[in-house]
Amino acid sequence: MSILNRLWNDEAGAVLSAEIVLVATILVIGSIVGLKSVRDAVVAELADVAQAIGDLNQTYSYSAVDGHEAGTAGGLFVDGDDFCDGVDDNALGQNSKCVSLATPGAAE
Repeated sequence: MSILNRLWNDEAGAVLSAEIVLVATILVIGSIVGLKSVRDAVVAELADVAQAIGDLNQTYSYSAVDGHEAGTAGGLFVDGDDFCDGVDDNALGQNSKCVSLATPGAAE
């Protein structure tokens, strides 16, 4: 127990509070930059998922079927244009599905 008390009271290797503040500041700044990078990556991936879902072709059809005593006339569905599906929507350099990612230093 006396060894633990001596180590606890030993001030030969004391860390100055200024050093602690400097290290904590560097860690916080590094964390902010890292979280910004994670945010940008998540937004880009979610934009890709939104584009993939929007590009699903929902058109289906089946032709008429006639049996011995029954028949069906068939069916058809055509996927209409969604928001930002037009040809001219990407003319302004926007990403598909009108998702605009803001990047530092990008020309506007």
